[in-house]
Amino acid sequence: MQNLVATMAATAILLSSTALAAEDWYPSKYGPDDTIGAANNLSPEKVLEAVKLVKTGKTYSLAIETGRTTPAYSPRSFELFVVPTGVDPTGQPESKSLHTGHDDLLQTWLGIGTQIDGFGHVGINHRYYNGVHASDFVDRKGLKKFGTHTIPPIVTRGVLLDMAAYFGVSMVSEGTAYNRKEIEGAARRQGVTIRKGDVVIFHSGWMQLLGKENKRWLSVHPGPGVEGAEYLADLGVVAVGADTAALEVIPWEDPERGAPVHQTLLAKNGVYVLENIRTEELARDKAYEFLLVIGQPKFVGAVQMAINPIAIR
Repeated sequence: MQNLVATMAATAILLSSTALAAEDWYPSKYGPDDTIGAANNLSPEKVLEAVKLVKTGKTYSLAIETGRTTPAYSPRSFELFVVPTGVDPTGQPESKSLHTGHDDLLQTWLGIGTQIDGFGHVGINHRYYNGVHASDFVDRKGLKKFGTHTIPPIVTRGVLLDMAAYFGVSMVSEGTAYNRKEIEGAARRQGVTIRKGDVVIFHSGWMQLLGKENKRWLSVHPGPGVEGAEYLADLGVVAVGADTAALEVIPWEDPERGAPVHQTLLAKNGVYVLENIRTEELARDKAYEFLLVIGQPKFVGAVQMAINPIAIR
């Protein structure tokens, strides 16, 4: 009996320790009530520092075009309908004053194309950034907290890490993880230093598959590993992005743990995730650091949101 009691006590201690270990990622270092995470590292000083990088005035749109044929994870879909407005365009006499026009009706999932993932997108055991439980903020009509409309404008220094050049290939192979060694190596090769408040974007050459091998484009990727994500979060970056559909390295580093980089960045560290970022032109121009401007439509309560990041150098 004593052995049984001892065993039960030891088990209770183990379970308690496991529970504590599972929760040691919150509250956030930015404060227990914080809702914007690493965006706290943005500042007017950071903007002015980034503006000094503009030397040529050249601009780059880092978004892909999104339409009915854009590959997306099931069941996501995109439908746009153009609707006549004002006067019925059929059977009306021509007139110089006849009012005609069009509106558009968009029926879409927001996780298609170039996007930013908010903190309500991925959690750990139903807890999200700062340990907030899903039951406290998730509503079918829109998130009550962490909606993408609350993300501040991200205007800061962008850093491109050309992983294809680092590995000496035109396109990095799927399953290739970028961890601290690879991230530091690529940065050192380019002569850049990642700093607090930056946005880091990886170029792998994966966009070569878009529209040609869409199944492969979606199902596997190179990308940051968990250690790499932790390293970048510790540096204080605001967001991490890549020219892939899920940012994650797939196949996973640990086959039994899905979306670990999303969990590490979004839930544990409050670092935003950027997906489907167009990087080819930046890489071709060796534009490794630049002024980056990211805004998003203010759709209240959204989990993810379409964006068109603009790089200026």
